[in-house]
Parts: sequence; C-alpha cells; structure tokens
Amino acid sequence: MEYEIVIGLEVHAELSTKSKIYCSCTTEFGGEENTHCCPICTGMPGVLPVLNKKVVEYAVRAGLATNCTIADYSKQDRKNYFYPDLPKAYQISQYDFPLCKNGYIDIETDGKTKRVGITRIHIEEDAGKLMHDEWDTGTLVDYNRCGVPLIEIVGEPDLRSAEEARAYMEKLRSILQFIGVSDCKMQEGSLRADVNLSVRPVGQKELGTRTEMKNLNSFRSIVRAVEAEAQRQIREIESGGTVVQETRRWDDERGLSVSMRSKEEAHDYRYFPEPDLVPIVLDKEWVEGIRASLPELPDARKKRYVREFGLPEYDAEILTSSKVLSDFFDDAVKQSSNAKAVSNWIMGDLMRILKEKGMEVENIPFPAGYLARLVGLIEKGTISGTIAKKVFEKMFLSGKGPETIVKEEGLEVVSDEGALTAVVRKVLDNNPQSVADYRKGKEKALGFLVGQAMRETKGKADPQLINKLLKEAMDKA
Repeated sequence: MEYEIVIGLEVHAELSTKSKIYCSCTTEFGGEENTHCCPICTGMPGVLPVLNKKVVEYAVRAGLATNCTIADYSKQDRKNYFYPDLPKAYQISQYDFPLCKNGYIDIETDGKTKRVGITRIHIEEDAGKLMHDEWDTGTLVDYNRCGVPLIEIVGEPDLRSAEEARAYMEKLRSILQFIGVSDCKMQEGSLRADVNLSVRPVGQKELGTRTEMKNLNSFRSIVRAVEAEAQRQIREIESGGTVVQETRRWDDERGLSVSMRSKEEAHDYRYFPEPDLVPIVLDKEWVEGIRASLPELPDARKKRYVREFGLPEYDAEILTSSKVLSDFFDDAVKQSSNAKAVSNWIMGDLMRILKEKGMEVENIPFPAGYLARLVGLIEKGTISGTIAKKVFEKMFLSGKGPETIVKEEGLEVVSDEGALTAVVRKVLDNNPQSVADYRKGKEKALGFLVGQAMRETKGKADPQLINKLLKEAMDKA
C-alpha cells in the first residue's frame, strides 16, 4: 500500500528585541548563568509583568509578512504546567484570541509552487534551560532565557514530504530575517520547530493518528526526523499495530525518535486569561504604518533579481534564502556593473568554501566591495580567471583586499609579447602532435595548447594574447 505523509509545523522564533517580553532584562544570548534575569522573569511573588510594545510590533510585522489577518483585539493567557525550567509553573501565552491568524506563505519544491496555510501567530515567553550533568549526577537550571519573547507560528497540515518541510522552514527563516524581527540562529535555539506528523493511505481523506516531535533546531534534523518517523508509523501499521498519539523526542545522533508521553499523559494546560495584563487593542493606523514600513520581502527581491539582472531562478532563490547573503549580493552589485559575475562567484566559490569550512553566511570574512573589486580586476585584464580563483581564496583566508593580494603575490597578467613568444615556442616544440592536429583543422588542439601555455606561466599570461600568438606561429609555419 502507498502512504501519504501529512505534516504540520509549529515554529518558535525568538524575537530580536533588546529586552524581554515582560521586564527590562537583556535578551542577549549567552552570558554567565542566571545573570540575565530578575524577580519578574523568574516569577517571584508580588511582581507584575509589563508587556513590551516592541514584541507586539514585531509579531504584527511577522503576521503582515505572512499574509495574516491582524486582530483588532487579542489577549494573553496563562498556560499552566510545572517543569523545572519554568519557575512560575505557568507560561504567559495566547490561547483563543491570538494576534495574527489565517495567513499563508508560498514554497517551491521540484520546480512547483505550493501554498502552505498558517493557522495563527501568537506571542509568548520562553522558558529557561536545563543543563544535565554528563555523569548523570544531577541537573542545573539557567533562567537567563526565561521571558525572552517568542512568536509561535502554527502551520496548517499542508506539507507532504521532508523536502516540503525544509522548504517551508527555509522560507519562514528568510522572511523573519528580511523583516528584522529575529536573527533565526538555529544553533542558538532562536528558531526551532515541533513536527506534527501522521500517515494515511493515498486517497484517504481522513487524517491518520499523529505524533509530535519537539524542539528540532536544524534543517537537517527536521528532514531526518520526518523521514524516520514516517517510516516508523508505516511499519507499525503494516505489522498490524496501531499508531499511538503521543509526544516523541528526536535523537539526532541515533537517528530515531523516542516516546516521551502518550495522549493519556498529555498536559491539561487549564488556560485562563492572564489577570495581570490588559487585553491588546490595536489601532488600525498603527498596523497600517507597520505594513508600510515592511522592506522588500524575499519573493519580491527574487523576482527583481531575475527581471533586472537576468539571473536564473535557481540562483535568485539561493541568494534570497538568507538576508545576509542577499544584502551581500546587493552591496557587491552596487559597486560592480556585472551582476551575473558577482552571482557566479557567490554561488560557486563562496558557497563552496563556506561549506568546506562549516561556516555560516553571517561569517563571510570580507566585505562585499572586495568581491566587486575582484570582478573589476578580471574585467580590466589585470588578472586572469584562473588567478582570480587563487586571489579569492587568499582574500577569504586573510581578509585582505584583492589589489593588495595581487601586488604582494605578483599575480598581474603577463602581457609582454616578447616574453610570451618564448613561452609559445616552447609549448609548440613540446607538443608536435597537437600542432599537426591544429593544421588538420582540429580546433580542440588550439584549446589544449592555450592550456599548456597558461600552465607554463602559472596562469599569469593573458589568454587572449596567448591564443593570438599561437595562431600566428602555427599559421606562419
């Protein structure tokens, strides 16, 4: 029997506000344990929260950027449960009246566009962090993260594969970065997802029994978790068993999910309106002001790259997958007239080196202007394309400008006709068969000889001049 996977993601994004959602403590990542907290965010008796207006603004920005309806009236609720990293024994969240609802984003997989619904976006506070002793002698808790503002983006169960789930997360990350509401650093936990997944026979309308996997914080783990959990459920059904509705923990090292609690053990959160906070009533003009302030979003920028610069759809998609990468490209193009060459360097050498070194695009070690100037050196004929690749790698490793590297390494193109004539004579003498092939009309032989001459000069020769000198020498003979 063929099965269809049904996936819905609940995405948590930490907002990039300077202070926490209900107090003035810093949201800065890291710091010594329990130094970024106060009586309010640790829930001491007698304290009162005060809602950070910037949190509401950022949530509205996210809602507008994902085509949501913004609620004129919303409220905050207490979500009651006990866990050691939640010192108040409740979390302030939103239940039945969220800030944003009924939105969507468009994703692309296999060359096709698909619309994925967003049920709601609401604000809430983050919990602390448990640190388990590696010798299993105890657990410590760091409350620095308590009260860091979150938005939870609850998606519709519209995704049908691991690749669609990845594309959805990548598009959400790109949008949130472009509008400046979250840095989306998954390695720091500022963007993470809960995966709700079920399987059903192809053609069946009713949804299967779903499981939920909590707090996945990398694209790789999301893809692996979806694929492994889908296969686990299919095996369970095929063997005559029943899929149990439960919460599971994904173990990325072992490549499998482990049961945490079943439906019968699921929390009853006993939501009720937060008594210490008034409802949120939004002025329509204020919301429209936020809408007007939204920057160019990824889809619009992608279309502009294709329209203005003639970039392939694939290149434009990659460049706009990250605001940092897209801004790097834009900055380089402002200083270079050759957008396609800039794109080729980014898509090729830059992405390759970043991958080899396990680095993120946020850590590109040189400014965009250096890449523009490198492209300019090639166009002026100062260096060859082959030498440019060496300069690019040295530029990446040293952070020095391309002109400095070319000067220090003596990499300028050799355009001295006298010096190159001697090189041409040596190449012709060493490759009589290729000379004979050229005279028989085999044009590929000329390309081979040009390559040998470039090799002889370690890539420094002007390839056009080499081509000319070779032709003249062979035609004359």
